[in-house]
Amino acid sequence: MNRRFDLHVLGWLLLLTSALLLVPLAFAIAFHDAPGPFLGALLLAALAGGGLVFMTRTRERGLRARDGFLVVSGAWLITSVVGALPYLLAGVLGPVDALFESVSGFTTTGSTVIADVTGLPRSLLLWRAMTQWLGGMGIILFSIAILPLLGIGGMQLFKAEVPGPVADKVRPRLAATARTLWGLYVGFTVAQWVLLMLCGLDWFEALCHAFTTLATGGFSTRNGSVGEFGSPAVEWVVIVFMLVAGINFVLHYKLLVGRWRDVLRDVELRYFLAVVSTAVALLLVVLWDSGGNVHETVRAAVFQAVSIITTTGYVSADFERWPHAAQFFLVALMFFGGMSGSTGGGPKSLRIVLALRSLRATVHRFIHPHAVVPVKYHGQVVGDEVLSGVTAFLTAYALLAGAAAAVVAAAGYDFTTAVSAALTAIGNVGPGLGAVGAMDNFAHFPALVKLVLSACMLLGRLEIFTILVLCSRQFWKH
Repeated sequence: MNRRFDLHVLGWLLLLTSALLLVPLAFAIAFHDAPGPFLGALLLAALAGGGLVFMTRTRERGLRARDGFLVVSGAWLITSVVGALPYLLAGVLGPVDALFESVSGFTTTGSTVIADVTGLPRSLLLWRAMTQWLGGMGIILFSIAILPLLGIGGMQLFKAEVPGPVADKVRPRLAATARTLWGLYVGFTVAQWVLLMLCGLDWFEALCHAFTTLATGGFSTRNGSVGEFGSPAVEWVVIVFMLVAGINFVLHYKLLVGRWRDVLRDVELRYFLAVVSTAVALLLVVLWDSGGNVHETVRAAVFQAVSIITTTGYVSADFERWPHAAQFFLVALMFFGGMSGSTGGGPKSLRIVLALRSLRATVHRFIHPHAVVPVKYHGQVVGDEVLSGVTAFLTAYALLAGAAAAVVAAAGYDFTTAVSAALTAIGNVGPGLGAVGAMDNFAHFPALVKLVLSACMLLGRLEIFTILVLCSRQFWKH
């Protein structure tokens, strides 16, 4: 590893993050909010980044595979710390709570320690939404479109940022891929922004919700989330764009360029839509006798199913008042997540598909011991290395969730709260059940629990192994 150059890259990322603070700073000045928190955060980040860039100048440039893991993990930690500074400098949150809120933002989890978001300055609400929008497509994906201009390659960062079974590029050059995906991301955001304004939201709330929907983040400008607007039109618009965000952005690109047959044949997409449809159907069966309006019941079932499986975490109804069976289905959806290549969190649909096909092949081998039963995806044989990676990921995912749940339970919380808090953190979902339910927040947790859940959010956002490899002694050996 070239640790000096790794620090040099992180310095540039600090400078880029400080530049992003210019947006809420300008907003605060224009709308007469206190600009001090953003100016202070910007100066601190810029001085730290500039100093790091200056002190780590080197002629040896280039990132290896190990460098990618270190830089990506460091970048997410750095941006989370910088993102916490405005909350801290504004005096609205303490150090641990500010870090939790920032990590929840950049990882697009959507869990919050703020009991009354309506009491925040609008500039801080904008920054809160921006952290999710930036984290949605990935600060690293954004950076690899910019860093080539500085003579810094980005392939190693891309591999570390997207460590799943398939990393599909839509353009031959990586920077072109990043710009294409960001173009789609911005286009969808603008489209939802306009539609939400047409549905009656003011431009500010429409923009914040467009930011946090496309990021599958779930931060809202209202304490009661999207349901507080009381608008069926707003909810249906949000449902559509949550689905858009939960689908692989490469498929959006293929659809845009007319390759719709490739989209229709995509196995993961068919599986993802089948899970959504099944979840909605099951919720409707359970909720049908609840006595509510039929249209409201259908809308609530669709909204919450899509919100949880895409890991957006918006709430349109207090599902803790729903029957236990409905709550069980929602918790089960946390195990699925969005598609690979989407802004959603969770284990990702592709891994679940491969795990199910591997299970089917294993059962077949038990019945026919001498049969050769390869696991295939899109007609191609999936290598043992990929399948073992899927198994290892799901194992690590379950173990980390169990460990986090044990920490929450040790702090005196009930089983439901402990399990759902762990699952919602590592899956980057947002709401859970019990003390972290639809209308609750995470402020009541002790500092240690908040730090553990913050670590789970980062592990989940970077798909575990990007950070887990740093815990290996072999990683640090030359």
